Amino acid sequence: MIPGFFRLARSSYLTAKENVYVEAARVTGVRDYRIIIRHILPNVIASIMVLATVAMGWAIIIGASLSFLGLGVQAPTPEWGADLAAGREWIRTAWWLSTFPGIAIMILIVAVNLLGDGLRDALDPRLRSR
Repeated sequence: MIPGFFRLARSSYLTAKENVYVEAARVTGVRDYRIIIRHILPNVIASIMVLATVAMGWAIIIGASLSFLGLGVQAPTPEWGADLAAGREWIRTAWWLSTFPGIAIMILIVAVNLLGDGLRDALDPRLRSR
């Protein structure tokens, strides 16, 4: 998923460097590293944070899926996907063996996505004035 991060960072950078305040800073003689840190980085970091939290959710789902299929973490190590797979044969009599690990995965992914949303709201300079 790394190329997606690079594409997003590059496109956000190219968009942010065309802003009027960046050109004004350049005209007044501000050095490039200061323009990047002060003006461009705050505009780029919010988008990358959101993508990172979405990618974290996908990583959790992929890890649980691989363990569910038997391709992930081996038996003595506890993992939610392995717990789902172990409860698969008992689903009619002991439904909670598969239900609660599934709910835990869902809650964790929603929490990570809400954390990313909160970080975006806190870090995005375009939303600070609201």
